Amino acid sequence: MRDKWSSRSTFILAAVGSAVGLGNAWRFPGLAAKHGGGAFLFVYILAMLCIGIPLLMMEIAIGRRTRQGAPGAMRAVNKKGEFGGWVAVSNGIAIAIYYAEVFAWVILMFILSYKFAGLTGNTEGASSLWISTINTTGTTSGFFTISWPVLGCVVIAWISCYLCIRNGTSSVGKVVKYTVSLPVICMLILAIRGFTMPGAMAGLAKLFIPDWSALGDSTLWVDAIGQVFYSLSVAMAIMFAYGSFLKKDSNIAIDAVVIAFADFFISLLAGIVMFTTMAGVGMLDNMSASGISTAFIIYPQAIVSLTSVPWINAAFAYVFYFCLITLAIDSLFSIVEGASTAISDKFKLNKKKTTTILCLVEAVLGLVFVTGAGLACLDITDNFVNSYTLILTGIFEVIIVGWCFKTSKVLEQINLNTEKFKMPAWWFNLSIKYITPVILSALFVWNVITLFRGGGIYGAGDGYSLWANIVFGWLIMGLSLFSGLIVKAIVKAKARKGFVEPDYDWETELD
Repeated sequence: MRDKWSSRSTFILAAVGSAVGLGNAWRFPGLAAKHGGGAFLFVYILAMLCIGIPLLMMEIAIGRRTRQGAPGAMRAVNKKGEFGGWVAVSNGIAIAIYYAEVFAWVILMFILSYKFAGLTGNTEGASSLWISTINTTGTTSGFFTISWPVLGCVVIAWISCYLCIRNGTSSVGKVVKYTVSLPVICMLILAIRGFTMPGAMAGLAKLFIPDWSALGDSTLWVDAIGQVFYSLSVAMAIMFAYGSFLKKDSNIAIDAVVIAFADFFISLLAGIVMFTTMAGVGMLDNMSASGISTAFIIYPQAIVSLTSVPWINAAFAYVFYFCLITLAIDSLFSIVEGASTAISDKFKLNKKKTTTILCLVEAVLGLVFVTGAGLACLDITDNFVNSYTLILTGIFEVIIVGWCFKTSKVLEQINLNTEKFKMPAWWFNLSIKYITPVILSALFVWNVITLFRGGGIYGAGDGYSLWANIVFGWLIMGLSLFSGLIVKAIVKAKARKGFVEPDYDWETELD
């Protein structure tokens, strides 16, 4: 018998927890600052309605109908579509490996928050706290140095992840009740504090008042669409897995809308916190679209400039980084859950053992990011996964469903148990068959042009060595795109020993 969510609210909280991550807390506000505030919000909402919500509904509905992880679900839609599911799983594995490193940095900053008391007014010291502690070279030449504090925090991150998902939906359901609500409470506290700071209204004006001239900048559209795509956790095998744990009477149409707008609300709340705080300390123009820079360099400068009272600044730092911890843990374990579900379904393995082994393997592979070259390697991998393989996975999914299957069957599953709100056929069909593949293809082409426009194999001014780009970029992307062939070879090898792979189609009724 397959695991089931204990309640509708548990599923929504788990999905929201997966969707809401560190990118909401730091990258969303940075992009809003970069692209004219309200203009970015306008394009973001437009992209969420046209691409994000339909794609989210599609993955959840297919997962519930087929009772399979991403590869099995896509195979049930079309037998040749299984490869798309394995690319999604590979995306999740790659992201989890380096996301755990970022999670570890957040844990480290939480532990070190007491130091902000002694750095009051010292913005230079605050900005160097993270860099000096992680002991990075900033290049790909520091593989023989290890940051022991970061290594310890990585161990904590992976142990926390395993404990959250070791018993599947049962343990996840218990965790998300706290890890979804706590960051909201923390952000509300920080937002209230932000409203009381001088210049807060100037910060809010920059966030909400549109600079409509920014709409003529193509990078605004690229960044807004990309942020929606990554933020909702689609194309990572997560929502297929979470959908497969739903009961048959679940209301996907309404639940997906709730998840998407909850994700947007928390992003907006993070934006309010960031803009009011940075305005209050006179650093509104220092905001960066880089999440790493904002969280670990710029925001520490803001924290030590908050007040002249050391303990208040340190307390603020503890609340802020605790908020980031609760955001990070949900995203990490949901990514691992998506991959674990797919692998255990395909090879008929014990789910708990699969999760244990997967966590251990990913933790070992992630040790490269603990070295002095870790930051540079993470930058390369993150760029290739987010700019290329995730987008390609989205294109694969909508082409398989929209052009190699009947969207009406998926739409029937979406609207199966709803009366108050039904996903309109014109909206869903237009998005899955036309808007999403066209927009994602254009986004992919834009990223490829940007990649080679700088005359390098990675991008303009990246400064990383060719071999590092090949190993941590092109190789990882290649392994993701050809992961379906790798799995097929494993299945053939196991078949010689009597293994029979599961073979379900859309009409197969499963518990």
